[in-house]
Amino acid sequence: MQPGAWRINKSARPLFGRKSLAKRGYLRRNGPVGVPVLLPNLDRARGLGMIRPGDIAISAGHISVLGREAVDLLEPRIGGIYLDATFGAGGYSRMLLDVPGTRVIGIDRDRTAIAGGFDLVDRSDGRLTLVEDRFSNLAQVCASQGVRAADGIVMDVGVSSMQLDEAGRGFSFRLDGPLDMRMSQQGPTAADVIAKASETDLADIIYIFGEERHSRAVARAIVAARKQAPITTTRTLADIVARVVRSKPGEIHPATRTFQGLRIFVNAELDELHLALSAAERLLKPGGRLAVVSFHSLEDRIVKNFLVERGKAGGGSRHLPEMAQAAPSFQLLTKRPIIAGDDEVAANPRARSAKLRAAERTAEAPHAANELPAWPVLADVMRGG
Repeated sequence: MQPGAWRINKSARPLFGRKSLAKRGYLRRNGPVGVPVLLPNLDRARGLGMIRPGDIAISAGHISVLGREAVDLLEPRIGGIYLDATFGAGGYSRMLLDVPGTRVIGIDRDRTAIAGGFDLVDRSDGRLTLVEDRFSNLAQVCASQGVRAADGIVMDVGVSSMQLDEAGRGFSFRLDGPLDMRMSQQGPTAADVIAKASETDLADIIYIFGEERHSRAVARAIVAARKQAPITTTRTLADIVARVVRSKPGEIHPATRTFQGLRIFVNAELDELHLALSAAERLLKPGGRLAVVSFHSLEDRIVKNFLVERGKAGGGSRHLPEMAQAAPSFQLLTKRPIIAGDDEVAANPRARSAKLRAAERTAEAPHAANELPAWPVLADVMRGG
């Protein structure tokens, strides 16, 4: 970044109104939320081509990818109870609150996202509740709010644009910053994993969660580099990966899959998704709807398999008729995933990979939860097991 293009506002201008009741209550319970405020030196930034006409207006109002399509599939009704299981910037919640009388519970493990929703809580006339937690715990969250069943649940899986665009969070190889990648800002960082994991574990993490076919070469390069000096920044890691993974013009950055793999691993994102889907199945009322937006093949495969498996009609094998399949707990609403249109992709290139799947809960009992796959686990890797 060129010097002088941005400046930190050292006067600590409050990001949210001081009179926010939601903010005051949250801070009493959890303490202060540190959110850096970046103020553009507009003339300098425009001269460098960093800001184009309309950029500032667009950033002022977040629009969730496939947001309208997802909310339309939920068919929110007056007085219904809905869960925005990945609150983020509140795009889905805003649309759900547009329906009179709805109650929305927003969940996010990122404390900064919760802080960003204080003003929306204040404007919701008591209809929006925000809870800092993992979306795998959505059943417990609802129970704590006196909710036993929901009319609809929406999930937007993976890292948010806000997290990617903040260098200090360490999610992106495009911006140099500390190699962090934690959504909850708690627990081991990506730098800790890079420093502690064995070469074999690193290769497995990058291959399984990043789908990087050069994972062994990347792991070898990381282990060799960390012997020389600690790997603590996104730029350092990206440069290491770029030396062993080649890409042609027009292809994705060589470090894309490695960063994806580390991020998913550090945050246990795929385990979280498995658990959240099962929790949603138990929490939805008959006729309640689930809509899930995913952004890469690993997530979409989990969502697809979950809904297809639970949407199958009963009937056992003709060889083992006594092992009858459980009755379908969902009816599919999307036989094929819905993808973003050309206009949305043009406005937000990150929408290009988005896929939306949805289903409606039947009156049948929920299926038994599937066992989590036997892939690397953060606690085991960090203790060398």
